[in-house]
Amino acid sequence: MSSGSGEPRVKLRAALEGLPSYRPGRSAGPSSEPAQSVYKLSSNENPFPPLPGVLEAVNEAASSLNRYPDMFATGLVAALSDRFDVPAEHLATGTGSVGVLQQVIQACAGEGDEVVYAWRSFEAYPIVVGISGAESVRVPLTANARHDLDAMADAITDRTRLVVLCTPNNPTGPAIRRAELAAFLERVPSDVLVVIDEAYREFVRDPEAVDGLEVYARHPNVCVLRTFSKAYGLAGLRVGFAVAHDDVADALRKTAVPFGVSGVAQAAAVESLKHEAELRDRVVELVDERTRVMATLREQGWSVPDSEANFVWMELGESTEDFARKCAENGLIVRPFAGEGCRVTVGESAANDRFLRVSQEWISGSEV
Repeated sequence: MSSGSGEPRVKLRAALEGLPSYRPGRSAGPSSEPAQSVYKLSSNENPFPPLPGVLEAVNEAASSLNRYPDMFATGLVAALSDRFDVPAEHLATGTGSVGVLQQVIQACAGEGDEVVYAWRSFEAYPIVVGISGAESVRVPLTANARHDLDAMADAITDRTRLVVLCTPNNPTGPAIRRAELAAFLERVPSDVLVVIDEAYREFVRDPEAVDGLEVYARHPNVCVLRTFSKAYGLAGLRVGFAVAHDDVADALRKTAVPFGVSGVAQAAAVESLKHEAELRDRVVELVDERTRVMATLREQGWSVPDSEANFVWMELGESTEDFARKCAENGLIVRPFAGEGCRVTVGESAANDRFLRVSQEWISGSEV
């Protein structure tokens, strides 16, 4: 029964006041043209179906839905340890990389602490930080949509417990480079955890871009996050993992939701790791499409940051919502960030062709 006026209300944590709810990319609804297909380019999903053998593994695992899954994802951890050549005790799993990030923050930060990250970056960061009761310290991106690592180092105080680096950065696309990260880490106190969020690592082609696993191997205060949601095409199953040194990895296992990664998700991830050749082929196709989309946008006159992910960033300012609405009218669901720009996922070639037609007509002032 809901409380009436004058009745006392349930007391909630003050840290939740003003905290935004996560806003997922819009689902594909009907187009204004009934015969026109609708493409969802708002959530950075992989347009390919699961890799070979995955559906069979899922069906087999589903026969045990009446049982709890392996709480410590032993089989998946063993497969990850073998694939990435890291000790099993340095691995922790969770519900996607954002789920693992929440475990990290719960392990490191609380009331009175600070978490430093770039902005704009992944919109879940202020939410998971706020839930912990810690304070977000947002450092603006540079003019070319990159992390300003000098400014982020300057923002570290004795209250800072961790720094989150998103590379490639969601939603703008650029990746952090090795030399700039090395200089940054020299300035970070050894008791401050640096989280390298690499949800889009498989799409990176910049030879100077950071590989988080190489960095973690040399720095005890570095933790790397990765996911099966993007390149592996398992977004609907929510499975990610962290690679960190013993004390941090153990803390992440302590803060994990018990049985959070389902048996179906574990089976799908293990099977996916067996199909690296097919994964590479799919990623190459998406990277080729990304290159084509960025080149065409620049030919049209757009200023597009270098993206190392499976999306492109359109800086639109106050026209952002209008552009997103025009895309929707043409059967394209994109992700608007009001007053800033739109993130557009690189999808199948037909979806990209339609998007490039809309972008051309928009920038030329034509009526879409």
